[in-house]
Amino acid sequence: MVEFEVPEIDYDRYSNRQLAIPPLIVLGVSLLLISVYLFLNGTPAPLGFDFTGGTEIRLADASSRTAVQEAFGQGVDVEIESIRQTGTGDYIVTFLTQNSGELQAIRDAAGSAGFDIQSETTRSPAFGSTNTQNALFGLAVAFVGMSALIFVLFRSFVPSIAVVISAFSDIMIPIGVVNLLALTGLIEIKMTLGTVAALLMLIGYSVDSDILLNNHILRRRGSFYESTYRAMQTGVTMTLTSIVAMITMTLVALFFAIDLLPDIGLILVLGLAADLMNTYMLNLSLLRWYKFEGVAR
Repeated sequence: MVEFEVPEIDYDRYSNRQLAIPPLIVLGVSLLLISVYLFLNGTPAPLGFDFTGGTEIRLADASSRTAVQEAFGQGVDVEIESIRQTGTGDYIVTFLTQNSGELQAIRDAAGSAGFDIQSETTRSPAFGSTNTQNALFGLAVAFVGMSALIFVLFRSFVPSIAVVISAFSDIMIPIGVVNLLALTGLIEIKMTLGTVAALLMLIGYSVDSDILLNNHILRRRGSFYESTYRAMQTGVTMTLTSIVAMITMTLVALFFAIDLLPDIGLILVLGLAADLMNTYMLNLSLLRWYKFEGVAR
């Protein structure tokens, strides 16, 4: 593992409130963005093909992105969700298609424009709805299972709730950023089975770094700040290494036009950056209160 020089922060300069308020503000803004997107669009985040259903076709030898938009954007009663270039003249086009007549209209439009359809995939909206329910259920089960394990490990409310809040925030912040990008029209990152897997990975990353911090402070010898610094040497190095790896994966996937991986990489980078803030500000402030002012005093 790459070794980073982790600075020893003078936490005595900051009160528990000063440490906890910034992460809580970021969490609150993220929840607000999720609520706004839900109110405007009926879903908590932009949903991709896996969850909406529809038709996805791969085109070859298209002259330009504009030509693809013109071929399918007029005279066809479908909604074009996205057009992503995968290589020279190759495009993936996603439509919200409800019946076979619209699918045939897509084929006819492609043929009239001289496009070669290399492959096509059709998924019913009912199947997409089932995927959505299964994904939400999986996230809920993972989060509840993680929370139960944390309470069993520490058997104390404050250290346990600190880990749970941090993990919850690590998931909500990336979704909030995704919604902000979609609402402002900058980038639209859609929730797919791949990005849901990235959110599940964030639960694991978050629990790992938070348990590391809690164990050093609550179960090992040394002063509070000595234990904090020892935990940071391992935890910050681990998280920064993961961030660098995810950034590298995202850039490589963008360069070689590997579909889905850039979205997964961006979700993980956002979540891991949030985890640094939540672990060493929010979680640490709760642990310090617990050790010096709370029931552990």
